[in-house]
Amino acid sequence: MPALPDLATIGTALAGLPIRTRFAPSVTGFLHLGHVVNAVYVWGLTRALGGEVLVRLEDHDRERYRAEFERSILVDLEWLGMTSDHAIVSRQSDHSERYAKAADELGAAGHTFHCDCSRRTLADAQEPMEGETLRYPGTCRGKGLSQSPGRALRVRIEPGEERFDDLRLGPQRQDPAAQVGDFVLRDGRGQWSYQHCVVVDDREEQITLVIRGEDILESTGRQLRLARLLGRTAPPRYLHHPLVTDAAGRKLSKKDFAKSLGDLRREGWTPERVLGEAAYLGGLKATSEPIGAQHLPDLFA
Repeated sequence: MPALPDLATIGTALAGLPIRTRFAPSVTGFLHLGHVVNAVYVWGLTRALGGEVLVRLEDHDRERYRAEFERSILVDLEWLGMTSDHAIVSRQSDHSERYAKAADELGAAGHTFHCDCSRRTLADAQEPMEGETLRYPGTCRGKGLSQSPGRALRVRIEPGEERFDDLRLGPQRQDPAAQVGDFVLRDGRGQWSYQHCVVVDDREEQITLVIRGEDILESTGRQLRLARLLGRTAPPRYLHHPLVTDAAGRKLSKKDFAKSLGDLRREGWTPERVLGEAAYLGGLKATSEPIGAQHLPDLFA
């Protein structure tokens, strides 16, 4: 497993950039230790670099959103000592107009089209292997469909590689057209997609560094492509940290983190114990000895 580069190497790679990153949990459940692993990387590394952290609540999925999830996330972060450097917490549900404006920009440049394919139709046509991402074959590209309820809005993705240097994993090459094809910006129910929201938010909020788990690595090429289509000439730099895995090397799922931070708190866990356990699970400490939030930058020194 690639080690984390030392702080001097990362600092050199980011020289001249104002370091601004975000902690961006989806508001579809309570925080658990897996989220805290990411938070340890985000706050620890960003503080070590002298940068700032924005808290973004990714609540674009309004069907799975619950107000109690949002309240719990903010309480848990304050309890852990992981605070935003900005008084206003960013919520995707407040920014529908920015997503629509960005989609209009893409449409005016001829980069979008409407699609009436269902996921079932695409699955039947491709028969992907279990766990594989469905690749859109361009079925509606030339149909000239108008906007209508039930129709998705897709972005045209032409063949070609996106190359980027991950600050931990090194040089990467991805071809979004081969991976997923023309992906969705807004689905048939009218909800903006994760890919669209995160790229637009990162542009509008001037995010220069994205720190996240390796499970999202495959999304990076398509996000870079979309950012370029939206005119962002200097997209964020990326660092994908290790995932928490079991003895066989498989990524632990949400069910493996059955206990929320609220559950752990009620069982008597302290913030320091939670952070120490997360740092250990994330490969940043040899033991799960407790550690306070103020000492997280020392893990990267």
